[in-house]
Amino acid sequence: SRLGILIVRHLKRLERVILGYLEVSDGPEEKARLGILETLQCTIQHAWPRMPCRLPVLLKALLRLLWDVHTDQGPTPEPVRAALLHGATQCLILLDHCCQGQVKVLLEGVHSSCEENRVRECLRKVQEST
Repeated sequence: SRLGILIVRHLKRLERVILGYLEVSDGPEEKARLGILETLQCTIQHAWPRMPCRLPVLLKALLRLLWDVHTDQGPTPEPVRAALLHGATQCLILLDHCCQGQVKVLLEGVHSSCEENRVRECLRKVQEST
């Protein structure tokens, strides 16, 4: 947040780091994933003019995270799972605002074909955000 809009200078490298952390579980507490979701939220807020061109990659990574958290049978406590799902949902909402509703349009087909309640709930929150 200290860099503000100047974060765009490092966006390509930061994106690779964010994607790497989102893909890999780091144990039951998931501190790294939770931290990187906060970083992504802050990055989206400060670098919002550059988010539309990064939408396909970030959307795919966030949807994969939602699915992975939902299907994970590991020792992760329920409050941590809920925090991960909430963080990913907030990132999707921020992305949607930056991209003038493109996320909602892209998620329409996913929401209607998804049968998992927790994932559907996250997608519903994105669809209903204003």
